[in-house]
Order: sequence, then structure tokens, then C-alpha cells
Amino acid sequence: MIDQQQGQDEAWKTRRRRAGIAAFVAGLVVTLAFFAFFPGLPHVIDWGAIVVSLIVGALARWACQSWMTKRHSELV
Repeated sequence: MIDQQQGQDEAWKTRRRRAGIAAFVAGLVVTLAFFAFFPGLPHVIDWGAIVVSLIVGALARWACQSWMTKRHSELV
């Protein structure tokens, strides 16, 4: 019984980690695409755009993992 619970916790942690990675990549790519293709911007990816994209990716990861943790605690 305890082994099954540990297995479920490990599976949940793996899903949470993968969702966090996917959210980070999505935030990064969407922000870089915004800076690259939005009309009116100088269609150049500079260091500022890269830093902002990394910050947005980190915020997306944090939000996704926080939401997943909240949902998990509600269900358990």
C-alpha cells in the first residue's frame, strides 16, 4: 500500500515537472515570437528580448506548477 502511494507521488511529480518544462518552453517561444513578428517592433531579437522571454518562461513555469499543486491538494 505504501509502495503504491509512493509510486503515485512519483508519477505526479514527474507530470508536474514535465508540465513545468512545457510551460517554460511555451512562454519562451511565444514571447520570442512576439518580439520577432509583432508589427511596429524592430524585428530584432536582442538581449533584452531574450531576458524578457526567459522571465516570461519562468513565470509561466511557476504559474503552471502552482496551479497543478493547488489542484492536487484539492483532490487529495
